[in-house]
Amino acid sequence: MSLFVIIFIVSWLTPLLGIFIKLESKGPVFFKQKRNGLDYKEFYCYKFRSMTPSLTADLHQATKGDARVTKVGRIIRKTSMDELPQFINVLKGDMSVVGPRPHMVSHTHMYAEKIDKFMVRHFVKPGITGLAQVSGYRGEVETDSDIINRVKCDIFYLENWSIILDLKIVFKTVFNAVRGEEKAY
Repeated sequence: MSLFVIIFIVSWLTPLLGIFIKLESKGPVFFKQKRNGLDYKEFYCYKFRSMTPSLTADLHQATKGDARVTKVGRIIRKTSMDELPQFINVLKGDMSVVGPRPHMVSHTHMYAEKIDKFMVRHFVKPGITGLAQVSGYRGEVETDSDIINRVKCDIFYLENWSIILDLKIVFKTVFNAVRGEEKAY
């Protein structure tokens, strides 16, 4: 599946988005950030760059109305196009299409200390999308209940995994991307 997406979508979308990203702000087309994956191992998670370059990008999550998000970035984040380079991560074996979303390394450390069973999420490969994301717990963590519910969804997914569940999550992800999500900013 990842090879199909890379060949038939990412291959032509990259130069197109790259032009718009570069016209609006200086910096690379792609953004890479260390995340924790299977067995807590670190890997670089790839995205199309949607924000102005920042030295603190590994510490601060995007927030609603974040001034770092570019105009092009707002569009690609709202439609989740910024996540498409993660199919390269899937091809490399760092990620799966469906699974618990990987967090920034700094957030993983913080949540591991605060949230019960948080590290259980690292028993499987992280996903481009997951049950938590299609259940309304994507994006910014505004309250403790956001991350607690995200972890509950991730654990439910781990305990109830099936191909049917994965397909439901993929279809709901595509539907949400086309519709645009409230917390996609």
